[in-house]
Amino acid sequence: QVQLVESGGGLVQAGGSLRLSCAASGRTFSDNAMGWFRQAPGKEREFVATISWNGGSTYYADSVQGRFTISRDNAKNTVNLQMNSLKAEDTAVYYCAARRFSNPMIVPDEYHYWGQGTQVTVSS
Repeated sequence: QVQLVESGGGLVQAGGSLRLSCAASGRTFSDNAMGWFRQAPGKEREFVATISWNGGSTYYADSVQGRFTISRDNAKNTVNLQMNSLKAEDTAVYYCAARRFSNPMIVPDEYHYWGQGTQVTVSS
């Protein structure tokens, strides 16, 4: 059974940092693109960042560009999201997702596996 488990969420003050991690089990995702999405209360799930199978390509939402960094460790079957200079508007549940294919995409429907999410709350 494929599982993606996020960790690292929590409460942080504006301007602070958090590092989210996503551990995959049940299969290896070393050949697959992975991504992070988020969903705030009353809003649709939105793209945050994505990374290609080998980490060679990364893409970010305009709202997090320059503040967030996505990375992966294929040996450990993990993907991480380093979040710096956090803002109140970054408050959301953050989801890790994986595709069946190697190329990164920014649309949630292009992802086939999802974690349960981890709450990130940024106080202003």
